[in-house]
Amino acid sequence: MLQIDHLYKSFGAFQAVSDLTLHIPEGELFGFVGPNGAGKTTTICMVCGLTLPSAGNISIGGMDALKNRKEIRRKIGYVPDFFGVYDNLKVKEYMDFYGSMYQMSSREIAKISDDLLDLVNLSDKKEVFVDTLSRGMKQRLCVARALIHNPALLILDEPNSGLDPRARVEMKELLLNLKSMGKTIVISSHILSELSEMCSSIGIMDHGRLVASGPIDEMMESVLGSSELIITVDEGRETALRIVKESAKARMNSVGEHEIRISHTMTKSEIAKLIGTMIAQDVVVTGFHKQEGNLETLFMRVTEKEEDA
Repeated sequence: MLQIDHLYKSFGAFQAVSDLTLHIPEGELFGFVGPNGAGKTTTICMVCGLTLPSAGNISIGGMDALKNRKEIRRKIGYVPDFFGVYDNLKVKEYMDFYGSMYQMSSREIAKISDDLLDLVNLSDKKEVFVDTLSRGMKQRLCVARALIHNPALLILDEPNSGLDPRARVEMKELLLNLKSMGKTIVISSHILSELSEMCSSIGIMDHGRLVASGPIDEMMESVLGSSELIITVDEGRETALRIVKESAKARMNSVGEHEIRISHTMTKSEIAKLIGTMIAQDVVVTGFHKQEGNLETLFMRVTEKEEDA
């Protein structure tokens, strides 16, 4: 869906983005990871056609984005980090305004707006003025606005910035829902724990360079060598320990009364098979999850290697 090749952007002597090459397939929920100033927003602005690169190529859905800047904007829905809304408009009027910018008929706009406002859980706010909405509601409204022309690619720059915990959960659920509908989504953030809950693949940027990219599980195995899995059992702990010991891709880290922590290099299907084997042998498994913070560990390890190079 999105192909970036050898992208550069300079501001005078400052190199904001340097030799960035990246491919994001259709239907992916891709996370741009990196600290503030890493080059994420600059890259996004170039993809969206808001600023021209100093060198390099960008294509979206097979179309050259630099040679077809006007046409390419119909393929993109963009939600910036500091979203702009027209406070003197009602929610319905706000959606009507943006629909008209894409030469949509009034009937089309009304139908699509209703569907989108329902998707972002704002159906009951159609007659409410935008300036009375909470920050989280305004952010969800901006997502609805970005989708009104049915873009192939949705790009969100720090969408959870300034949101309270409840609004962040609502945004995560919305993005996962959109992914399940087949949308290709790129989301940038420096809040790594949130991206680890949503994204299946990431790109790590640091000082304007893409230092690593790919599926999270593969990067964990490649960079860290293993991931940690926590399995909670109520009954059959000894059987569970034996099954783990028999696995060639798992190593015991620690054992508690009801909690088993293992390091592993298993795929998702192999993890499912391991848990299934336990259940089949009468182990009462009440839960299992990856150790929180793995993405933070991965980021620190990758950026440390870059600094040492």
